Amino acid sequence: MTLNNAITDDPRFPGATIIPFEGKMPQIHESAFVAPGARIIGDVTIGPEASVWYNCVLRGDIHRIEIGARSNVQDGSVFHVEGPRPDTEGCPTIIGEDCVIGHMAVVHGCTVEDRGFVGMGAVAMDDARISEGGMLGAGALLSPGKVIGKGEIWIGRPAKYFRTQDEAQQEKIRFQTERYCELARRHLATLRGTPED
Repeated sequence: MTLNNAITDDPRFPGATIIPFEGKMPQIHESAFVAPGARIIGDVTIGPEASVWYNCVLRGDIHRIEIGARSNVQDGSVFHVEGPRPDTEGCPTIIGEDCVIGHMAVVHGCTVEDRGFVGMGAVAMDDARISEGGMLGAGALLSPGKVIGKGEIWIGRPAKYFRTQDEAQQEKIRFQTERYCELARRHLATLRGTPED
């Protein structure tokens, strides 16, 4: 099979590149949005109403990537994984539900629990964890194995604890999640030539 024959032109996601790898085809929920220019490769699962925006790369070749319901992966972000080695079974990239991944983020073999937030240009590395409602600030670097606690905000390179979110900050994240679900519907309608009323 040539590469051109392996690339799937899925009419649900016009302009996106969806590629199987070693027998594993990305699994994308029918209500998800994958923007033109996005590249989805191999063992990747994208849940209901999740969105993967323009020019993102999600490469599930040596481990799996999971994106939970209503989570958004914003423009230019890169997701990869750490494969098995003699000292580890590897690290998948797992994104929970209602998460916000900002533009140009790099998420590599780590876990972001429900309602987690990764800021623009941030880097989250192997075996790190952003616990429920936790936030990695814009431009921050979360080192391998580090854990952001529930509702905590970490900033800097390397990232360190800054403070715990208040209700107003949590509400902003909920708003972002809802807005991106709505934006995804509008972009998809435009791409299909059927703008919403």
